[in-house]
Amino acid sequence: MKSATLKRLAQTMAFVLGLVTVAGVLALGGCEKSNTNREATSAPVSQIRTSTSNETLAVDTPKGHFELHPDGSLRTSLAGSNGQLTLDDRNSSQPLTIVSEGKTLSPAQFDLTHAQISEATGKLGPLGKTVRVSGTILESGVSETLTLEAYDNFPGVVLLSVAIKNEGSKDLRLDAVSMQEHNFIRAEDAESAGLWTFQGSSLKWGKDEIFPMPAKFEQENPFGVQVETKGDLGRVGGGIPVVAFWNGHVGEAIGHIETLPLAVSIPVQTANDNHLVHAAVRLNPQTVLKPGETFSTPRTFLAIFPGDFYQPLALWSNMLDAEGLKKPANNEENYAVSWCGWGYEFAVTPEQMLDTIPKLKELGIHWATLDDGWFNNYGDWGPRQPTFTVDSIREMNRQFHEKGIKVQVWWLPLAVEDGHFGYGGRKFVVSDVVKQHPDWLILDKAGKPARMTRNLATLCPALPEVQSYYKEVTQRFIKDWDFDGHKLDNIYSVPLCFNPKHHHKSPMDSVYAMGEVYKMIFETTRALKTDSVTQSCPCGTPPSLAWLRFMDQAVTADPVGSVQVRRRIKMYKALLGANAAVYGDHVELTRITNTFTNEEQDLGQDFASTLGTGGVLGTKFTWPDYGPKFKNVYLTSQKEEHWKQWIDLYNQKMLSKGKFLDLYVYGYDRPEGYAIEKDGHIYYAFYEPSYSKITGDSAAWDGSIELRGLSAGQKYHVADYVHHQDLGTVTGPAAKLNAKFQDFLLLEAVPESR
Repeated sequence: MKSATLKRLAQTMAFVLGLVTVAGVLALGGCEKSNTNREATSAPVSQIRTSTSNETLAVDTPKGHFELHPDGSLRTSLAGSNGQLTLDDRNSSQPLTIVSEGKTLSPAQFDLTHAQISEATGKLGPLGKTVRVSGTILESGVSETLTLEAYDNFPGVVLLSVAIKNEGSKDLRLDAVSMQEHNFIRAEDAESAGLWTFQGSSLKWGKDEIFPMPAKFEQENPFGVQVETKGDLGRVGGGIPVVAFWNGHVGEAIGHIETLPLAVSIPVQTANDNHLVHAAVRLNPQTVLKPGETFSTPRTFLAIFPGDFYQPLALWSNMLDAEGLKKPANNEENYAVSWCGWGYEFAVTPEQMLDTIPKLKELGIHWATLDDGWFNNYGDWGPRQPTFTVDSIREMNRQFHEKGIKVQVWWLPLAVEDGHFGYGGRKFVVSDVVKQHPDWLILDKAGKPARMTRNLATLCPALPEVQSYYKEVTQRFIKDWDFDGHKLDNIYSVPLCFNPKHHHKSPMDSVYAMGEVYKMIFETTRALKTDSVTQSCPCGTPPSLAWLRFMDQAVTADPVGSVQVRRRIKMYKALLGANAAVYGDHVELTRITNTFTNEEQDLGQDFASTLGTGGVLGTKFTWPDYGPKFKNVYLTSQKEEHWKQWIDLYNQKMLSKGKFLDLYVYGYDRPEGYAIEKDGHIYYAFYEPSYSKITGDSAAWDGSIELRGLSAGQKYHVADYVHHQDLGTVTGPAAKLNAKFQDFLLLEAVPESR
């Protein structure tokens, strides 16, 4: 991942960016006839068309119409809509802009009539078009070469990058570059349903990444690097560099497609009249171009689509695949129901873990997690003696395995204790690894240990010695102690590294290399145990591009209520594939009181939000009764009946292995709908949420629902498989039913024999 992309990102200290020319060769074969004559088949021809004029350069694909304007602004609309289905405001122009020494330069004027058009040669496919246009900013001595790329394999997207050259005789300081600037129409009028958005930045635990655009809004959306935040965690960051907007008819998205977690931002804010939403991809090079030098940006994208956030996230993910950052493959164990010892919190004991075994067997739960608090310190990852010892951990795992239950271990790679601060009632000591290797630490600009989440010091992932150390830790857990996988938690980004002993080309090297450590953990674990599970949790936020591909079980990451469970399962199905394993996290988190306080109470019992959307069930109940401290999560006899019903149902249907179907538009289709295809059946899930973060209040639906995705002319028998109610027969491709339900309705449509 790292080497190929770093070659194209080699020019500035802030981004280590640069252009690369990817040489692509298209082999055009011939067809040999049965006789001795040979006839060459017709070479494949791109379906993408371009046309130019003084006013616009148009790129037309089977899914979108894209227009480049002389000031470098780019607009789009759905193909065949004659410009009607778009979010771009036609009455305003947002040019490509450069800020130098605090001043915004006049936009370049690009010569569209002399555009250079050639066949595309990048990794996104063998067919496509590349367009290059040149422009100048005369008063500043700046020339710009703007490149558009469109590929037949990705007909709903156009890539845009620019090379900025200092043609003058003096140094040119580049403070900021804004690309993909757009004014999106938030609402046509007061009666409109408005605009929904996905903003993939990691900003704050529990913050919604999917929401309707408010009338007044401003958010910076930084990506790649750490983000300072209030609270115990202190620092988050990373994120998915995609921001999307949609209404009931059309959507647009912007972002970048580089395979490294670049330090960029996609700021979003509403205009003063609240009618428009401004968004752009912003770079902050903070570099100086000498005369004759060039700064080259990463490849940004503009996508057009019908639907909601699922489409652009799947598109972005598939482009990463084509660029070489492949989705991880799942194994059977990724889909098994999981119980987590976090119900006992930091003071968990081997006895508490082992006492649950009879109940796990009764309920059909196949995985257990030894959660936070079992260890001596962050960094060394030895047992917390005397409660845990190496022998007691091995014995615990032996007893779980004897009963057919696999075990994950909680830990936080790269975090180390250096004697300062504390967390969770633990006062930090100095880890042995820090005593032995103080030079491995990431240092800030002041030369002090840089902090990551929980105010912990950080080992630099760019050092080969650090990567080797975490391979040894992984082998200890999986091979020596016989764990079956990992729960990697509190994972965001890492600090920039200014340690002079590391000889980095850029302080961003630590951020770029973070994924290498997670890749090593994942691949080492899979090599030792092919049926392992590696789960990564960016608590309360979207995941990071740095490590997204190096896990085989995503997690909804401490959701605040059922709504976030459903949204995040759909998000991960888009990012990791329609059959991806997505852990719905502890069911107790589907209803929370006293959120974000030391008095938080997790009271949820909503299994339907995870099961119906294709997620993997999980719980953190305590059992047997250890007293009032654990009363909220204690598995009472009443709760046990509910838990057993839903776990049995999950194990029967295994919808998490099915194919997620993107058939309903979030925010516009009511009730909220999901569909999964498995073994020829289509399973539907409908929810009538309160749209609050906490969905404890009961909601009801009484009206029509539409079953989409059915085969045309095929008859299906429909049943509510939770309440065992027969709803009759419908005929595809779409069918409507009158339905009345409380909170949720889960249906199974079985095709009838012809």
